[in-house]
Amino acid sequence: MEMGMTVMCRLVDAEGIPLGDPMYIPQQAGPSQLTELANRFLNNEEKLPYAFYVSGEELRVPVGTYIENRSVSVEEILTILYRQQAVFRTRPVSRISASIDGHKDAVLCVSFSPDGTQLASGSGDTTVRLWDLYTQTPMFTCTGHTNWVMSVAWSPDGNHLVSGDLAGNICCWIPKTGKLDGRPLRGHKKWITSISWEPVHLTYPCRRFVTSSKDEDARIWDITLKKSVTCLSGHTRGVTCVKWGGDGIIYTGSQDCTIKMWQVTPEGLPCLKAQLQAHGHWVNSLALSTDYVLRTGAFDHTGKQYSSSPEQVRKAALKRYDQAKGEYGERLVSGSDDFTMILWDQYVSDKPKKHLFGHQQLVNHVCFSPNGQWIASASFDKSVKIWDGITGDFITTLRGHVGSVYQICWSPDSRMLLSGSKDSTLKIWDIGLRKLKQDLPGHADEVYAVDWSPDGERVASGGKDKCLKLWVG
Repeated sequence: MEMGMTVMCRLVDAEGIPLGDPMYIPQQAGPSQLTELANRFLNNEEKLPYAFYVSGEELRVPVGTYIENRSVSVEEILTILYRQQAVFRTRPVSRISASIDGHKDAVLCVSFSPDGTQLASGSGDTTVRLWDLYTQTPMFTCTGHTNWVMSVAWSPDGNHLVSGDLAGNICCWIPKTGKLDGRPLRGHKKWITSISWEPVHLTYPCRRFVTSSKDEDARIWDITLKKSVTCLSGHTRGVTCVKWGGDGIIYTGSQDCTIKMWQVTPEGLPCLKAQLQAHGHWVNSLALSTDYVLRTGAFDHTGKQYSSSPEQVRKAALKRYDQAKGEYGERLVSGSDDFTMILWDQYVSDKPKKHLFGHQQLVNHVCFSPNGQWIASASFDKSVKIWDGITGDFITTLRGHVGSVYQICWSPDSRMLLSGSKDSTLKIWDIGLRKLKQDLPGHADEVYAVDWSPDGERVASGGKDKCLKLWVG
């Protein structure tokens, strides 16, 4: 092998830790040869797919071609970062498969069931609607709220759906019938801002969920007992978001600029574990690196059903959670009205791991990719930014929206990002190429809510035009 036809390179992981020593590789080696190398060095029994990056840009050509195009010096060692990819691929959505009228007011929230077979939408018309995705028709109109439905959340085992409204009431629904499961739950004095369920690997069947409210409290409810079992009070302003983490910790973000970490004793007593303080304004959004598996529990992309013992479901969910946690653990990111985000290593320290600066307006929504490798942020500055989910380093800005970006959602394979905006469009972004993959116009007004089904098959969106749209590949 001539030295001129080879290049000295070093493979490193997301934190920059090298995989073996630097080595010479042929210049014609591309992603498939590098994948073989990575699998060999990592002693993987089954071959896993990897993507490779040089100075932040995905390598899609042979190394020699890259060097030539970028006039990179071959005298220096070329550092190539490897990241594991999803074994399956999500198809990009490109067209409206159904435009469903039915709500009589703006659609404020949409959410697919964890197995991807049903869709729930909440609206300003005080109803929750359940849609059949195969026939693309409304299955049930669920009535029980007396005010705008602000948020909906499926239990990760798919057996329950809960929704919270502007009056502070919570309704529990039986998804198979669309009927109210008991009377609305009362306890909050102001509107519900977010809902999060206890993970399946901690308790199955699902029983408990936590809600946050503008009334400065978060409450844990038991769906079997039909009552609030624990009140998490301590914030001095409204609580904007809540997450129930995979290790049993509950995170609350508030307009008092703090994030609190709670643990609940087996007797149901709340215990404040830590307080994360570093934002200069309201905390608007929280995301955990394990959110995707916490939402989907034991359901994975293969569609395998566990009708067997509860223990088997719990084990399957725990295995998925442990894989998602990986070697870097469960990480937290927060987005704020102070235009910044913070990546926390909350088990190690109550000080920020990294401040993420760059947005010119408030950060409305933050979201980890399902594989935990990226963080996306949506802002009122009309842009979406992508960050490294492990180090917090800035990766790129995705520009294209001409209005505030309200909500974002990742494809299950972490290769694409969906955004919904005030400008009435949805956009799909290719993360590897860092550019717009698909522009999805179709709504007549602002898009408030978007979701990508956990099986990757479809996207749902809703907004001010009262219309729910389903998009497919």
